[in-house]
Amino acid sequence: MEKFIPLSVPNLKGNELKYVTEAITSEWVSTGGSMINRFEEDMATYLGADAAVACQSGTAGLHLSLLTAGVGPEDEVLVPTLTFIAAVNPVTYVGAKPVFLDCDDSLCLDPDKLEAFCRNECMLEHGVLINKQTHRPIKALVVVHVFGNMADMERIMLVAETYGLIVIEDATEALGTYYTAGKYNGKFAGTIGHFGVYSFNGNKIITTGGGGMLVARNKQQLQYAKYLSTQAKDDEIQFIHHEIGYNYRMTNLQAALGVAQLEQLEDFIAVKHENYEVYKQEISDVNGVSLLPFRSGIRPNYWFYSLFIENTQHSKLTRTELLERFSKNNIQTRPIWGLIHQQQPYKCFQQYNIEEAEYYYERILNIPCSSNLKTEEVQRVVACLKNA
Repeated sequence: MEKFIPLSVPNLKGNELKYVTEAITSEWVSTGGSMINRFEEDMATYLGADAAVACQSGTAGLHLSLLTAGVGPEDEVLVPTLTFIAAVNPVTYVGAKPVFLDCDDSLCLDPDKLEAFCRNECMLEHGVLINKQTHRPIKALVVVHVFGNMADMERIMLVAETYGLIVIEDATEALGTYYTAGKYNGKFAGTIGHFGVYSFNGNKIITTGGGGMLVARNKQQLQYAKYLSTQAKDDEIQFIHHEIGYNYRMTNLQAALGVAQLEQLEDFIAVKHENYEVYKQEISDVNGVSLLPFRSGIRPNYWFYSLFIENTQHSKLTRTELLERFSKNNIQTRPIWGLIHQQQPYKCFQQYNIEEAEYYYERILNIPCSSNLKTEEVQRVVACLKNA
């Protein structure tokens, strides 16, 4: 059996051991320590943000964003169905109700259907968007930048401004992705909406093992999110709490990893870009499949590569058959997540005109994309595909 090629694994070849050792030597290993502050400052500098708040996970960052935005049990939140479920679960944490929307060809939220839903299925009352079907206010919108691509933020922000929606960018897969043209030229994913959230899970482009980061347009809101993330301490000496808080602070050990990983981010992106281009060239002559492109006018981080299976007369293989073939050859691949509006906990919630997500669900397979993936491994993946 040939060597296993994983889908996406960490690349820990920088100063990780050095910085973690420093944290251990300092004996600050929990939710206090200089590495947390340093990681927050380094992230803010990289993103061009005023500040950033390190937290336990991307999911925690989304939860804090919704809490800080004032979303509650009376509200609804517009969400994509084509995403990992962690982008939607925090909506229920605050007691709000999700409304599911479709994707476009980028796999990100479809701005046309977003606008159509707001225009045709809702009404504005005193600046508040009201869902005609449920009569509940729609307070916020979660936009996920899927697989390192960028959603059409120019269109989405225009709709959000028209209908008074708070925009929470789930950039957990898109650290390093930014616009290279248009209104938001130079702006990173996660820095355009009211809140932006990043993840450092083990399969992300940089990792802290777990952990996340939150940025916000409003400094006061960001400080409030930090306050909530540290158990809402109003008096750290007497342990006085005026609100219910959360144990959402990142640890110093995790932050030490993050500092080292962030130093290498641009190098990781360069390698992933190079491998993407090799895949694209090699797959171009394979009938019935192609590599899904990223949106024009952006510099993506190339986090995940999406193999599009056309199911044409030239290729009778299905996504499931290819998944099995790669597995037999010791190559890890992954289908898109099960669509969230079809998941058991969410079947009872409203969905709007979902078509493209179901189409792509049947036709996308993610192929190996680690930042330490070697050219010969790319060639082996392609050879397996060509022999299918």
